[in-house]
Amino acid sequence: MGVILLEGGDAKSAIDALEKEYKSAKYYLNFSTPIDLLVAAIISAQTRDETVNSVTPELFKKFKTAKDYANSNANELVKYIGKVSFAGNKAKNIIATCKAIEEKYGGKVPNKMDELTELPGIGRKTANTILINAYGIVNGIPVDTWVIKLSYRIGLSLNKDPDKIEQDLMRIVDKKHWKNFAYVLKTHGKKICQSQIPICSKCILNKVCPRNGVTKSL
Repeated sequence: MGVILLEGGDAKSAIDALEKEYKSAKYYLNFSTPIDLLVAAIISAQTRDETVNSVTPELFKKFKTAKDYANSNANELVKYIGKVSFAGNKAKNIIATCKAIEEKYGGKVPNKMDELTELPGIGRKTANTILINAYGIVNGIPVDTWVIKLSYRIGLSLNKDPDKIEQDLMRIVDKKHWKNFAYVLKTHGKKICQSQIPICSKCILNKVCPRNGVTKSL
């Protein structure tokens, strides 16, 4: 099927259907504090959620503040997060980020987009995630791998760049859904619109989805 962009009523209907189907979708990493969330988000890159959530309980017991992480070393952190991909690099990023938070913000994770994205290793997606889930501040939509894949497949955005995809989504997704739309798409992706072979026959968008990029489905 050709590349098609859903517009107007079709896009809104698709978004409303997904929101209704997955109204209980929520952020998928466990955390208690903003620093927990920041660290979990850094660890989560290219790593399964279940793996992240399996290592963070002991990590969060040991390290509770930005200062705790800033004063640690990569080898010490790797003892806790060794199961995740690129553990050594992630440990270094955590330490560098927490040192910056300690030095510039008195140990408090900032709650402004520009301040967050100035931190080492924190891009707009992670900044949006922190603002939404730690502070209840909704300025945009986190664009992760699932959002990139499904936004194109469903026809909500034909862009490849995450920042441009976010802008496309912000124009067509009602602002009340910005805070959870990424998690709605992820839930739909895991359950139905699977990465390799989507189960189109059971999809609530079956009649309107252009299936961009899909060569085989169930």
